[in-house]
This record gives sequence, C-alpha cells and structure tokens, in this order.
Amino acid sequence: MVNLRGKPFNLNEEQLTWVEKTFASLSMEEKIGQLFINLTLERSPKAITRLCREYYIGGVRWQGGTLEEVYEQNRMFQEESKVPVLIAANCEAGGNGAVGEGTMVATGAACGASDTLETVRDMARVGGQEAAAVGCNWMFAPVCDVVQNWRNTIVNTRGFGDNPDTVISCSLAYMEEMKRQGIACAAKHFPGDGTEERDQHLVMGCNDLTCQEWDDSFGKVYKALIDAGVESIMAGHICQPAYSRKFRPELEDKDIMPATMAPELLGDLLRGQLGFNGLIVTDASHMAGLNAAGARRDVVPGVIAAGCDMLLFFNDPAEDIQYMKEGIDRGVLTQERLSDAVHRILGLKAKLGLNRLRFPSKEGLKTVGKPEFHALAAKAAHHTITLVKDTQALLPVNPTLRKRVLLYYLQSAPVSLEDGSDSGKRILIEELEAAGFQVTAEPDYYELEMERPSRLNRYRMMAKHSLEKVKQDYDLCVVAISMKGYAQANNTRVVYSVGHSYEIPWYVHELPTVCVSLNYTNHLIDVPMMKTFINAYAPTREYIHVLVEKLTGKSPFTGTYNRLVWCGRWDTKR
Repeated sequence: MVNLRGKPFNLNEEQLTWVEKTFASLSMEEKIGQLFINLTLERSPKAITRLCREYYIGGVRWQGGTLEEVYEQNRMFQEESKVPVLIAANCEAGGNGAVGEGTMVATGAACGASDTLETVRDMARVGGQEAAAVGCNWMFAPVCDVVQNWRNTIVNTRGFGDNPDTVISCSLAYMEEMKRQGIACAAKHFPGDGTEERDQHLVMGCNDLTCQEWDDSFGKVYKALIDAGVESIMAGHICQPAYSRKFRPELEDKDIMPATMAPELLGDLLRGQLGFNGLIVTDASHMAGLNAAGARRDVVPGVIAAGCDMLLFFNDPAEDIQYMKEGIDRGVLTQERLSDAVHRILGLKAKLGLNRLRFPSKEGLKTVGKPEFHALAAKAAHHTITLVKDTQALLPVNPTLRKRVLLYYLQSAPVSLEDGSDSGKRILIEELEAAGFQVTAEPDYYELEMERPSRLNRYRMMAKHSLEKVKQDYDLCVVAISMKGYAQANNTRVVYSVGHSYEIPWYVHELPTVCVSLNYTNHLIDVPMMKTFINAYAPTREYIHVLVEKLTGKSPFTGTYNRLVWCGRWDTKR
C-alpha cells in the first residue's frame, strides 16, 4: 500500500485526514470513477455535469477550445465534482500545450541543443503559468525518454536528447519550475520510448535494451527523477522484454506485455527496484499499443490490476466503467488494489491542495500569451538554433550579394485543403524579405489545389525549370522542411507533394543552397546532398526571425547537435 507520508506525497495530518474521510465517503461507483481521466471534447454544461455526477471522474485532459472556453470548462469540472479533479495538460514546449493562445517557447530537442539550462526553465515556467491560469494542476511532462534511434519521430523533438545526463538535468529543471507553479508532473513514457521507430498509437512499442543498458540510460533517468520527488509517472504501451524475463523467467514471447499491463515492470521494476511511491497513469488508452494486448473488457481492469492507478481516456464512459466493475466481480481487480489506487489519486489531490481548492481568478487569463513570454521564446531561439554543417562555407549570407532567393517549402499534406498552407511559409517569406532578400516561393501541389483543383496540377509540379535561366534569375536557394507526423505513420520522413516533383533537390549544384528543418532533427537522411543544414526546431515567428538573423550573420549559432543528426550515415556529413 502507498505511504502518503513519504515521498513524493509528504502529506501532513490535515491532508491525510482529508484523504481518509474522502475515501470513506465514496461509494463503489465513485471509487471506480476516480480511476478514469476523461478527454474533454464536448464542453456543454450537460456533458460536464454528467461526467462529474454520473461517472465521478477523477481527472480530465482537454483538447482544443478557446482560452475562455477552456477556463469555463475547467471551472465547471471543479464546481460539479464531489471530489476535485486532476486537470492535466501537455505543456512539453510551453503554454501552447494547454491552450491555442499559449506561448510555444522551446521543444525538448531545442532545450537539449541549447547552450544554457535557462531555456528549459523558461519553457517550463511559461507553460506552467499559462496552464495554471486555466486551472491546470497536473502536467503530462517532462518527456524524459532517452532518444537513441534516429528513425524515431515520436519523441525526436519532444525528448531532450540522447544523453541521459542531459535528459536528467533538463527534466529536473522542468520539474522545479512546475513545482513553483503548484503543478504536479507525470514523467513519461516508462519504460522508455526512443529506442525504436514505431509509434505506440499504432503498435505496441518495444524497448529492446538489455537490463544493464536500460539501467545505464532510462533507469538512471527515472531513478534521478524519483529521488527528486516526481509525483507521477506515465506508463507507455511499451514492453521491456529483458526486464520482464528477468522478473518472470517463465514468460514466453506471447506473454510479453506493454508496461501498462505488466506487473513485473510496474511492481518489481518501477516500485520495487527504483522505489517509486507515487501515482502511475497510463498513456492514452485508445492507442493500439494497449488494445493490441487484449480485448478492452480485459485491458480496462487489467491496467489497474497490473499496477497503474489511473486510466487515461474513455472509449465509451458507461462501457468502460462497466468493464471495470466486471473486472472487480471477476477478481481481476482486487479491492486491495482498488483501494491503493484511489488512495494514491486522493493523495496527489491533497498534495496539490485540492482539499482546499480555490479556482484561479479569471483575471489570470491575461497572463496567457503576454509579450514577455514571446520574448522568452525569441531568447530560446537564439540559444538553440543549430548549424549542423556548412561544408560549402556559404554562411553568413549577405542579402546584398545574394539578394534573389528561390524558396522551396516542403510541408506535410494538410488535413484539409481548406486549412490552407503551412503558416511557417508565409512567416519565412516575410522575414527573408524584411532582411533584404527578394523571394520567389514555388507553390507545392497542395497550394495549386487550393487555388484551383485540377488533374493537371500534378503534371505542373513535374515541369522542370531551365537550369541556365535559374542560375541567371537567382542567387540563392532556401529549402525549408516543415514535416509533421502523429498517429498516422510509424515515422515521419521528407515527403514531396507529388512524385518526380520539381521540389526534389535538383538545384544543389545549380545554386548555393541552404536547407533548414523547422521540426525534426533527422532530415539529413533524406537530403544528404545539402551542404549547409540547420536545425531550427519550430516554424514560429520567433524562431524564423532568429533563423534569418543567424543566416545573415547578425547572430552566431550557439546550439549544439548530437550524433542522431547524422542518422548513422557517412554521406550525411559531406
């Protein structure tokens, strides 16, 4: 059973009394409801009231909504709940992980590349303040994965890097800033993403390190965070076969389960060997990485039985709650395990002061997106943007001598053509022109279709330019890569908008060419011919403005890269 007097709860007598009185007041249905975290998309008073008064949810995470809508939604959750709820956000890069109006300061990869730990502190402080303004009290961060596989795009930009010591220092700084805001952290994704290339939204992940390799990397990180008092840990739908077999030698391959369903990983490794006494929450339960492990009627009670304390997201509230009840009736989930889980949930709520809840004043919404926060984002860009290589000695670029720029902006396909082009393209054009360049931006297939749908647009994209005319008309080529990927493919690579497109790098020996990634750090695998390559981490105004300053020599490159940028290839370094 949990020790609520011990780390990370450290509850006083008043808080302990509240936990026990609250637990004693809960019916069986209310205890079961505490195990669930709802993903809120429907914000009507009727929907929120039902979640609180019929399903008795223990926590909530929302998606979308304006600043005002999110504030009112969270206020209503607290007012309608018998037991105050944990309200979580994903502020992995700043307050934009809480609300759309929030400030993106720096991704994890940018923080890891920064020449100062202040970058991660600024990112966490801004994220914490903006999230707290809308009533958030729990952060699904830091992302403490040790990124070891360059093919992995799930945590490529979200993790702090490939060095466990860097991950530890950045994660601890993040936790310290969140603690100052009164927000608990959930470090993720135990037992560790980043060793393979697959996405747990689509398939069960597999951390294939040996026990010793795991101890020296992920184990080292989690032990440091646990010793520092991390309040909760998010278990990923990721297996760790070496440790599962160490603790359960009888396991066959078919019995290897993701951590969310593996008592040997949660109990023997995380709680036993590493000494974690806090709350364990699952990663999103709609991921195939969990549902591939068994039927939902089995995995819903199974994750709590295995040692998780909260289940992230319903599939269907009434159905999932019924599955949990049936799991108790079948003996899959014992009363003792249920009691332990609910005590941990209430313990975290007491630690956060929810036993004396005061919802933040609406006046605090003025905090979100304030100019000082955007200034910190610009500061972060100065410290993080990284020159990976310039083997042609092109930089800095003088806009007077290389004024005429041919721009190719490689963007992911929009979800809908009605969404328009990636906003980063417009920002990049504006910033280049403000610096004195004359920019000609080639359209891609999506933009042609937005302008006028036609079967001929594909062929327009395949029409090649006269090389001599290109050399006559332009002084410089800039290629910007802004690829995104989430829960659709197991990794994200450079994709041209059509096959045989004129976007494909035919131009590197015709014009001096600069290539910039505005997202992932591993794009050299697909464009090794680029002689000048920069990782700029984000397609925001602050980052693109600073990028242009660095391109033109007004600001030095101070960010550092790790070995993953070379993608294990010799030709990417040329």
